[in-house]
Amino acid sequence: MTTYPILSMITFLPVLAGAAIFVCSERVARWLALAGSLATLAISAPLYSHFDKGSTGLQFVESVPWIPSWNVVYSVGIDGISLPFIFLSTVVSVLCVGASWTAVQMRVREFYASLLLAETAMIGLFAATNLFLFYVFWELMIVPMFLLIGVWGGPRRIHAAIKFLLFTLAGSVLMLVGLITLLRASGTLDFQALAATRPNAALQSWLFVAFTAAFAVKVPMFPVHTWLPDAHTEAPTAGSVILAGILLKMGGYGLLRIALPILPDAVRLFRGPMLALSAIAIVYGAYVTLAQTDVKRLIAYSSISHMGFVTLGIFTLNRNGIEGAILQMVNHGIVTGALFLCVGMIYERTHTREIAAYGGVAKLAPIYSTFLALFCLAAAGLPGLNSFVGEFLIISGAFDTRPWYGVMAVWGVALGTTYILWLYYRVALGEVKPGLRALRLDLDLREVATLAPMAALVLTIGLYPESVLGFLRTSVAQLVVASAASAAVVGGM
Repeated sequence: MTTYPILSMITFLPVLAGAAIFVCSERVARWLALAGSLATLAISAPLYSHFDKGSTGLQFVESVPWIPSWNVVYSVGIDGISLPFIFLSTVVSVLCVGASWTAVQMRVREFYASLLLAETAMIGLFAATNLFLFYVFWELMIVPMFLLIGVWGGPRRIHAAIKFLLFTLAGSVLMLVGLITLLRASGTLDFQALAATRPNAALQSWLFVAFTAAFAVKVPMFPVHTWLPDAHTEAPTAGSVILAGILLKMGGYGLLRIALPILPDAVRLFRGPMLALSAIAIVYGAYVTLAQTDVKRLIAYSSISHMGFVTLGIFTLNRNGIEGAILQMVNHGIVTGALFLCVGMIYERTHTREIAAYGGVAKLAPIYSTFLALFCLAAAGLPGLNSFVGEFLIISGAFDTRPWYGVMAVWGVALGTTYILWLYYRVALGEVKPGLRALRLDLDLREVATLAPMAALVLTIGLYPESVLGFLRTSVAQLVVASAASAAVVGGM
């Protein structure tokens, strides 16, 4: 398997399918997008069946000289941390194509081409093994997301798209500065080589600020989160699913791939403020979510709280916290992506996102309400569903590090249960609103097929979390050992 360029195939197959869409009719474009995304998912299967869970090195490695004068190569490979995100990217892309089948009627070819370009950027970023390639795919992701929000979004789509662009570009500029500084200081941009050499402690501090500014925008961390509610609210359903499912994970993944192994001294220096900001995001995001009247904005603000758990787990710098953070990123992508799919499906019928316009939906749409109940319970962290294990590991890691932050995380869980169950009560239970009786609200077969994979993942990971944890355990152990070794060196000095 190491001689077969499987990572390059699954990275660039979507964009090739996207290019082919422009020579097809709009009807054929939908089927070609579905075929391209399904083929990418199918071709990626050997990544999981042939992955060696006990290996400490990169697997499925490909390396080709690219820019010799900068010592830059095209190099891709995966470990246990990147593999779950590649899986999530391929699954989410297929579901986004299905969810947009009838919802998008304008510029259909351009829409699906943008979706497939986004898939290439997502997979490429998680497969990259050097900082230059990571940065290329990081920037590439901005283009399709800007188009998805700005062209196919809601009434305030231009405002939301420009706000998204300004925030992400501001972070990207700082990342570029950090990239150039690292290249000049180390002569390489390879992740493994950088982790082995490491810049001096003073330079690490400046680099940490530059890189974390970019990652914090994408997470999004408090207080650079304000672009997210507007982007989620105005984006089409597929755009919201990609934002929640994958884009927000890029920031957390960057912290795991760059900050922790390459800048460990700076991580320990800034650990306290990062933990504090994470705990604030958990509680602040939950309280703001409680006040929302638009269902899409409610789910968007809940993402701020949930991603606060992720950064809290990462900066505990212990095994439970980091494993929980990675698992929670996967869980958040599944659950929040599924909730946005549910919102998009009912919005197609009612053309409103105001929670007050709903009520009694369970009586009119039992299949829809069953799926919605499952995903709401998963978001609330019900034992037996996927989010519970991730939150438990993060809170456990937080109590081992700073007990007060563990208390704030528990309070965040309680608030999260309150707002998500209150949302379900207002939408699905109670008396049927008069305006809903004349509408056909329940799901058709295509919509059931779109939500069923998400429901299966919620149950599978909830009942058998080792299906994800088994892949990432060895890689996380390496991160924790490297961090502990760095702390020992600093303490000895």
